[in-house]
Amino acid sequence: MSAGGNPKLLSGGNPQIPKGYGNGPVQDYINAMPDWKKDIGRRLDDLIGQAVPDATKAVKWNSPFYGMKKDVWFLSYHCFTKYVKVTFFDGTSLDPVPPESSKQDKIRYLNIREGDEFDEDQFMEWVRQASKLPGEKL
Repeated sequence: MSAGGNPKLLSGGNPQIPKGYGNGPVQDYINAMPDWKKDIGRRLDDLIGQAVPDATKAVKWNSPFYGMKKDVWFLSYHCFTKYVKVTFFDGTSLDPVPPESSKQDKIRYLNIREGDEFDEDQFMEWVRQASKLPGEKL
């Protein structure tokens, strides 16, 4: 936390939020996201909730995680300087495959920049598909 009681922003403006399970820590993370990224965080959380209402949530490694059971995750996101990076842990199994590749074989990303109009219907479909895959134990 900073001197004013607000979460410290790490490199790229990523909020430093204590590890925790449930909606509370995720909302703390979203509320601490800087500038336009906060709106993206709110929208992502809302869309994930619509697509998979029974998803579990946590903040780990200063990022929100979403899964279908404790410590098994299908999606995360993280603030960078010029975009919010959504990580699909088994992204190569999604149809169509999300646009950004990774050095790790199965992971794919969706990078959302300020002013981007990302395809929310496609995002929700990826979330639904990802939630049915085995997930990543972290």
